Amino acid sequence: MPFSRENDIHRRDMDNPRSHDDCDAAPTPITALASEHPHGEHIAAHRHARAQLIHTLSGVMTVNGEDGSWIVPPGRAVWMPAGQDHAIRIAGDVSMRTVFVREDARAALPRGCEVIAVSPFLREAIVAATRIPLDYAPGGRDERVMQLILDEIEAAPRLDLHIHLPRDPRLMRVCERIIADPAAPASLEELAQVIHVSARTLARMFHRELGTSFGDWLRRTRLLLSLPRLAAGASVLEVALEHGYESPSAFAAMFRRTLGFSPTAYLQRGGD
Repeated sequence: MPFSRENDIHRRDMDNPRSHDDCDAAPTPITALASEHPHGEHIAAHRHARAQLIHTLSGVMTVNGEDGSWIVPPGRAVWMPAGQDHAIRIAGDVSMRTVFVREDARAALPRGCEVIAVSPFLREAIVAATRIPLDYAPGGRDERVMQLILDEIEAAPRLDLHIHLPRDPRLMRVCERIIADPAAPASLEELAQVIHVSARTLARMFHRELGTSFGDWLRRTRLLLSLPRLAAGASVLEVALEHGYESPSAFAAMFRRTLGFSPTAYLQRGGD
């Protein structure tokens, strides 16, 4: 008797690593994939038919989407809605674990991109899900694991690890200049000259477009951009100076205020 598509997916899951396309096309509403990515890899812009929860067990991912960039260290995950273009940059060796969720799986899941905290319980459920066949039977243990993951996604704390980017093309030029060289001196007066406006006008643009002051945006962006360098093995001193901080202590204070623990604790815990 010839294999049906469901049987074929099950057979390939048992014999060979599954692919993103397999997870998108599976007959079940929730699937999961384990993949390994070396430091420096760039996954070009792409989209999926299903929403994704993109999590890393090690290393740091920078996920660039249509509405900005999200920094995803271990212990965190980014929710990416279906059909949205996104690219991923890898810092440190990343063990990525991705959950694919069909649109009809649950109505209350997020509609936009956001970063969530991944508890040890959710992390283990995601790891277990990558070993569940793509054609798991309804009503059994495997389906309950998948539904539990959705429960935990809904309940997980939301985290602001988003590098907020403007829609105004002039302000975008300023932001891109800072992101390209975060250690470069950055004053409102000098940056305003780049787009031929006054410093006061540029300050108002930051408030109007990004809902924050220039100084606050600069400090947060520099901090979030530092996470991939820490994951790649750079020292706290190196990272602090490379990202425009005057001293490791100033960097550590901002790190603790934003993420809740020191850079040293982050490295010791692998970001978890």
